[in-house]
Amino acid sequence: MHLTEREEKILGGEYGENMRKGMEILLAIGKIYNADRLIPITSAQVSGVSYYNIGDAGLEFLRDFSFNVKVSVKTTLNPSGMDLNRWQDLGIDKKFAEKQMEIIRIFKKMNVEPTLTCTPYLIGNSPNKGDHIAWAESSALTYANSVLGAMTNRESGISALAAAIIGKTPEYGMHIKINRKPMVRVKLEAEITDESDFGVLGYILGKKIGYEIPWIEGIKSAGIEELKMFSASIATYAGVPIFHIPGITAEWKDFDRPEEFVEIDRKDFDNAYEYFSDSFEEVDIVWIGCPHTTLEELRRISELLENKVVNTELWITTSRKVRNEAEKLGYIKIIEKTGAKVLSDTCLAVAPLKNMFKTLVTNSAKAFYYSRGMNRFKVRLANLNKCINVALKGRWR
Repeated sequence: MHLTEREEKILGGEYGENMRKGMEILLAIGKIYNADRLIPITSAQVSGVSYYNIGDAGLEFLRDFSFNVKVSVKTTLNPSGMDLNRWQDLGIDKKFAEKQMEIIRIFKKMNVEPTLTCTPYLIGNSPNKGDHIAWAESSALTYANSVLGAMTNRESGISALAAAIIGKTPEYGMHIKINRKPMVRVKLEAEITDESDFGVLGYILGKKIGYEIPWIEGIKSAGIEELKMFSASIATYAGVPIFHIPGITAEWKDFDRPEEFVEIDRKDFDNAYEYFSDSFEEVDIVWIGCPHTTLEELRRISELLENKVVNTELWITTSRKVRNEAEKLGYIKIIEKTGAKVLSDTCLAVAPLKNMFKTLVTNSAKAFYYSRGMNRFKVRLANLNKCINVALKGRWR
């Protein structure tokens, strides 16, 4: 692997021990994937922030790794295990809160922005087409590759942090144009009408084509809300870091349409929705915001909830920046007057909620996956309107 003179000096320890460790991490990854060199990045998104996920071992690593080192590019953070301002309201243990706060202080000491969101592209970390980046959040990196046309592999929290410190990443995988080409043409023979349909489509593609990069025909329109939901789902169920949709995504004109194809029809959706329908009637919690909600979603929710009262827990997760914007517009007051909670800095997928609830309804296929798999909840998937109706009734029907 070719190194520049400065990279050789970093590896030799001339810039400090932790810079050397960061370089060693990148070189080890580069060796595994046969990268020829390191390339500059414009930004990083670091995961491994929640104490619930990384525990004491991860905290100790961060304590050691953060000594006398700072990131060299714009670097944002994934959600933590709690809302920093309302952790007591959510039943978070004080010891957990103290360690979570320490993790965030450590990142801030390294000049990492404490954004605590899985949608960095909504709050200022929005790279341009062709930018090389190092992002670790699966839905965000898939969105960045596909919708924005930036170039990133699926980084781990540690490799993204190392890349942020060095300002470079190994050149392999999604950083090489030819590796981003579509492999299979998907002919969508069913109309998809809402964000939950986009989430189910990601699940279907995981079953139909596995890890192959899809070229998807039949989607007439898709906004940020639908594309972030689809990015989250296809990353979760298919492990795909990029997809192409003619007329919608960033690079669909850059490649030829694949010859191989599969068809997806309404029956595929009907069968998939059966998978997303655990059996229960009483609902403990409705969760919206995986990935974090946009300002437009909060506006829609406020309209659906205005002058009403919820009859079960309704938690809506979003970034702190979007929440502040929504508060200025009056959306948060309307929503929380109903008894719902609008939470920032966190996500139910990384919060310590395992024994807090038994049944959950969500509009996110990714949230379904983590709620059922990690927290052992019974879960149902529904679109936003249905989720709000369920929260108001406290029951599925």
